[in-house]
Amino acid sequence: MKTITIPKGFRITPEQFEQLAQAEQLTRMELTKDGELIIMSPTGGTAGRKNSRLTQQLRNWADIDRTGEVFDSSTVFVLPNGARRSPDVSWIKLNRWNQLTTAQQDGFPPLAPDFVIELVSPSDIKNQRYSDLQAKMQEYLDNGVQLGWLIEPSIKTIEIYRFGAEIEILNHPQTLSGEDVLPGFILDLTDIL
Repeated sequence: MKTITIPKGFRITPEQFEQLAQAEQLTRMELTKDGELIIMSPTGGTAGRKNSRLTQQLRNWADIDRTGEVFDSSTVFVLPNGARRSPDVSWIKLNRWNQLTTAQQDGFPPLAPDFVIELVSPSDIKNQRYSDLQAKMQEYLDNGVQLGWLIEPSIKTIEIYRFGAEIEILNHPQTLSGEDVLPGFILDLTDIL
């Protein structure tokens, strides 16, 4: 087992990121718009189970709705600002997805999803990454995401990010609505919070 320490503020080019991502397929990585490489901790059992439930519920709705595609946490998107980001769960309108070439779909899709979910994990709290996740949610909006949910299970809160609106904070909700971005989608939070 090899351990590496990456200095804070370490920068690489987008091309180097793609080469590294292909070589290190067991590591989850992101690249900020400024070229800062972010290595993310593997998901623990609790966060992995909750992420799976989030993806499953959105996938079940999308299979019936048929207006978009669902992606899991291992999908990296190239945002318009140049950052390479991988939301825990995401959804893209089918017409936007179909505008991409096969090569773009097979690689890191060069677009921001329409909808994203980020789940705050115990390792995010341990490593004091909550403010980083809030900044990431704002970056999603700044790059065209229409709706985003930052879910914090340990304190049972949801931050709702909407394009062109103030952040809304909900305390211990039972469900969340996909609003006009995901019409008819209701997320059951019973096994999440």
